[in-house]
Amino acid sequence: MTRADWPWIQRWYEDETLDRELGPLDDEWLEYVLATHSGVQLVVLDGVDPVALVGCAWDPNGHEHGITDLAIDPRRRRNGLGRATIDCVRSWPEHPPTTGWVAFVDQRNEPAYRFFSELGWAHRGLDADGMHQFATGATKAPTSGR
Repeated sequence: MTRADWPWIQRWYEDETLDRELGPLDDEWLEYVLATHSGVQLVVLDGVDPVALVGCAWDPNGHEHGITDLAIDPRRRRNGLGRATIDCVRSWPEHPPTTGWVAFVDQRNEPAYRFFSELGWAHRGLDADGMHQFATGATKAPTSGR
């Protein structure tokens, strides 16, 4: 993600569902994301069009990286992009090495709970903050075939 992505991200978060579950986003969030070195916000494209934005927090010990947020283009929601997006993000070759992935889901976010359950991620119960915790193993990044 770059600063140039900010206008379409702001438009996406005008969507009531995204704003309720992941927002609100503001300039402070943008500056934090652009300055952090402990993770990344990945933009998933269909050609030149953004279809998903996924936040990843890297575990400095390589134990489990976290998916901090998953936003699908509101116009394309419920079309199977979530599964493809998670596969794409976990396979991105620029992540530091890890043994697994974890995602945290708010107790009120039933669609996200179902999503990670349907992906086959293990539900670990509630964490200390009352968030559902889901986990899965690492995935090997694709190679270029060279």
